[in-house]
Amino acid sequence: MSETTGASYAAAGVDIEAGDRAVELMKEWVKKTQRAEVAGLGGLGGFAGLFDASALKRYERPLLASATDGVGTKVDLARQLGVYDTIGHDLVAMVMDDIVVCGAEPLFMTDYICVGKVHPERVAAIVKGIAEGCVLAGCALVGGETAEHPGLLGPDDFDVAGAGTGVVEADRLLGADRIRTGDAVIAMASSGLHSNGYSLVRHVLFDRAELKLDQHVAEFGRTLGEELLEPTKIYSLDCLALTRTVDVHAYSHVTGGGLAANLARVIPDGLHAIVDRATWTPAPVFDLVGTTGRVERLELEKTLNMGVGMIAIVPEDSADAALATLADRGVEAWIAGEITDRGTHETGAALINDYAPRP
Repeated sequence: MSETTGASYAAAGVDIEAGDRAVELMKEWVKKTQRAEVAGLGGLGGFAGLFDASALKRYERPLLASATDGVGTKVDLARQLGVYDTIGHDLVAMVMDDIVVCGAEPLFMTDYICVGKVHPERVAAIVKGIAEGCVLAGCALVGGETAEHPGLLGPDDFDVAGAGTGVVEADRLLGADRIRTGDAVIAMASSGLHSNGYSLVRHVLFDRAELKLDQHVAEFGRTLGEELLEPTKIYSLDCLALTRTVDVHAYSHVTGGGLAANLARVIPDGLHAIVDRATWTPAPVFDLVGTTGRVERLELEKTLNMGVGMIAIVPEDSADAALATLADRGVEAWIAGEITDRGTHETGAALINDYAPRP
């Protein structure tokens, strides 16, 4: 009787040893994100990440804020370029900058990395970026999961997702109910495209214009690929610093849907946010996408952040102090508009007009 070889997990394409090697490589990066509330509590490799909730006793009424997100098709550009240590910044920004919008302090985050084949060094590079992003957001990376999906993803394909938790004192919760007529709308500059609209960007630049990732673009001063992989700016600590300095009424994280749609999410019925385009000039990458694809301005603004990554709404008499605080932290910011009670438009709307700035 001839011997037969039984099926195995490895033969099916899953390499457990490679996964273990990836965990060992990422441990040093995860350790850099530790906060006092997670120090000495199990460490990487456990079934669950731990956080010492007794730290919340200092709150009168702590509200936990949570968010989850991914990076979208930007990961495919990272794959093509073989650059894996920046995409994690994008992931942290997408999650933690949503959490800070309500005034919450980021506490901890977990990640999920799905790959077609585990390349330990590649997975470790992705986690390195996530860990660096967590440091920038002030949160701990308490755990995660790396899943190998042979047959569903190609050997070099991957995707990332994450979930985060933050905390805010109930009477410090930010939002629409705090906004008043006359408030200033302060825009904080984005670092580029961030992590939204890449399906449109890829279609325009690669499918239609057939541009190459490695070609130099004079307006960028670097290659197209380098521009498109510029990490999403993480505003979390800047926003927290601002709330300690002035009476912030609301934040809006500008992601999918663009500036108007995201700003409208925090505007109460009966009021309007009027934003003046003349107060800033979008970076060249936005013009490249619009011009190359002959994309109408409204479509661009519905899809891309157009140079604004975060909005703060503050009392008009606090605007100068807010700008000074952000400048001290190296954040480019400006007064982009105001809150009005004009009744000629749908209530709760954010309107982007081409009117001249007030003197």
